[in-house]
Amino acid sequence: MEQKHYNVLISGGGTGGHIFPALSIANALKRRDKLTNILFVGAEGRMEMERVPAAGYEIVGLPVSGFNRKNMLSNVKVLFKLMKSMMKAKRVLKDFKPDIAVGVGGYASGPMLKEAQKCGVPTLLQEQNSYAGVTNKLLAKKADAICVAYSGMERFFPADKIILTGNPVRADLLNVTATKEEARKSLGVPVDRKLVLVVGGSLGARTINESIAAALDKIEYEGAVVLWQTGKLYDEECQAIAKRHPGVVKAVPFISDMALAYRAADIVVSRAGAGTISELQLIGLPVVLIPSPNVAEDHQRKNAEALVQCDAAVMILDADAREKLGDEVVALLGDEKRCNLLAENVRRMALRDSDEVIVDTIYKILNNPK
Repeated sequence: MEQKHYNVLISGGGTGGHIFPALSIANALKRRDKLTNILFVGAEGRMEMERVPAAGYEIVGLPVSGFNRKNMLSNVKVLFKLMKSMMKAKRVLKDFKPDIAVGVGGYASGPMLKEAQKCGVPTLLQEQNSYAGVTNKLLAKKADAICVAYSGMERFFPADKIILTGNPVRADLLNVTATKEEARKSLGVPVDRKLVLVVGGSLGARTINESIAAALDKIEYEGAVVLWQTGKLYDEECQAIAKRHPGVVKAVPFISDMALAYRAADIVVSRAGAGTISELQLIGLPVVLIPSPNVAEDHQRKNAEALVQCDAAVMILDADAREKLGDEVVALLGDEKRCNLLAENVRRMALRDSDEVIVDTIYKILNNPK
């Protein structure tokens, strides 16, 4: 019997935490069958409209945006955009004729998957966070499967639809052959001292930058060095700070090879996005998490708390970071036993081959139509 090549629609985005898993799923589908026809649906003006074509996939944008909870009057325009998005989603379904629609969260996945469910198209949801997003909660009842990264998600979704898969991460993170010494030489940081890797996302995080700036004297006194991803927005001011600590701080606006940076590091300071946490679980490094308070439903704090409950990370709240980060980092630098325990516990939480497990689930749905 001739093999059927499926049409798979993948919708969502807005942040790297949604886009990286979506692209990982698409790549895994292509590895399974290179003739799989994949179409992405994102939100106009959002990050996915650049990242997805750069990865070699076609994307359609919907004119959708999020609700403004502070200014309810501005939501009249949001509702108008939502109606336009629903109409465009119907046209996408008519033209592309997907065999299945996959939602990864973000503005576009709501109207797109809602229309798919109305038209009887099977749907799979991928929830990255330990606290489910509004869009996925609304879509869950009619979804065929919900792939999650944390246990205990029965609080949000029907238990019989949940599959614990973990979050797909960039494949290159696990394919590093360089030793720690080679990684440090390649990154231009000292090989004979402990290294603190500081990351706040591609745009940077003001709190993390200000907290590290305040902690540098303590870290330098401890004999450690810092590789500091400042973000493009804060590059100039952070470079000026780094110059006051020659040989101790290497500040860069963006680290293109995170796999190499992780290999070089002894301790990580980071925000608590779902994708970053999944990476740290697979790599197994002691981490100080500073959750961003500026994300929907306080997702990052809940992600961090899920690790803290397993003694797999240290968490400092954003409001306390400027005062406390230096002491926490110094305490870890001087406590190898604690670092090893944190690394072991976070590694124990890792779920491997998430992209392949999600694709297995997609095929199970496709091969067993209702």
